[in-house]
Amino acid sequence: MVDSYKPATLKEALALRKQHDLIPLAGGTDLMVKYQSWSGTLPRFPKGALFISRLPELKGIEKRGESLIIGAGATLSDVAAFPDTPKVLRDAVLSIAAPGIRNIATLAGNICNASPAGDSICALYALDASVVLQRTGSERTVPVMKFITGPGKTVLEGDELVTAVIVLLEKANISIFKKVGTRKANALSKLSFSAVAEVKGGVIDGIALAFGAVGPTVVRSVELEKKCIGKKRSEIESNIEEIVRDYSTMIVPIDDQRSSAEYRKQVALNLLRNFLTEELAGGMR
Repeated sequence: MVDSYKPATLKEALALRKQHDLIPLAGGTDLMVKYQSWSGTLPRFPKGALFISRLPELKGIEKRGESLIIGAGATLSDVAAFPDTPKVLRDAVLSIAAPGIRNIATLAGNICNASPAGDSICALYALDASVVLQRTGSERTVPVMKFITGPGKTVLEGDELVTAVIVLLEKANISIFKKVGTRKANALSKLSFSAVAEVKGGVIDGIALAFGAVGPTVVRSVELEKKCIGKKRSEIESNIEEIVRDYSTMIVPIDDQRSSAEYRKQVALNLLRNFLTEELAGGMR
């Protein structure tokens, strides 16, 4: 039997995290599946749980300057309902599971699960989001792209908790999120695609492209994006196949029970091509 704790404050939670080897548990929608046992029995957690979903310090969402600060206890439904949530993130969140799950699951938990198929993670990569990590006496902020290091792996240390997610508010005037799954709700992604772009005077001023479930982490290349900055519509249209070829070398999906690697790669490249020829080019007219 492992011990579990339900702290009343963040300060208490951080102290417990420092004193004991515990699994932070907010909504638990991923952890309960990961550690599920026989039907009708309790899950088999390898160590005690630290229940943090009710901590008042982690529940809020607020706009602060040009950023959105999302508490680690805020649910996916909270994120979707907040009026200043960027459209690409709202669309990604609303593609996850069904309302009952979104009412419990948290954005921070989706990030910490660190699945390359995590739909919110794909959008957060495109938004240059960061996570706030706290331990007793100190705090650090880490970009999501550096926080996640591989499937199920993060830089979170044993005495730290994710306390907030920081999302830069979109300056983009073009944004999309696309998810390919077997059905509309309660389906894990075969792949996902997030894109945001800022077009000024018919010229690309900024762009971010992210692909989920086609590599060990979400795929995004700032270097390839830089090649598009300053380009006009005609330049993008004449270089679409070159851009697609560049991304083709980065998109390396695997075969699994949900889809084949060949299908994932082809659809990912099709989504990229469609975005460049339709949404992006159309917004540059």
